[in-house]
Amino acid sequence: MQWRIVPGQTLLHRGWEDGCVLYNDLSGDTHLLTDNAMQLLLALRDGDVDADELAAPELATVLETLAGLDLIERC
Repeated sequence: MQWRIVPGQTLLHRGWEDGCVLYNDLSGDTHLLTDNAMQLLLALRDGDVDADELAAPELATVLETLAGLDLIERC
């Protein structure tokens, strides 16, 4: 299964030691994310993660959560 950043999403964010805040410039919502979730978003944006890595069971919940926030979508 493939995932991608929702087209047009610019991932405006600011990080701290224990997480980051991300502004969804498409919806106008602001989200508090873990560092791991933000790193996954950036990897999706940059094409640094492949389908096999995304199929890892430990990523399923994070991916569904990010999709529920309209930050990523299946493609």
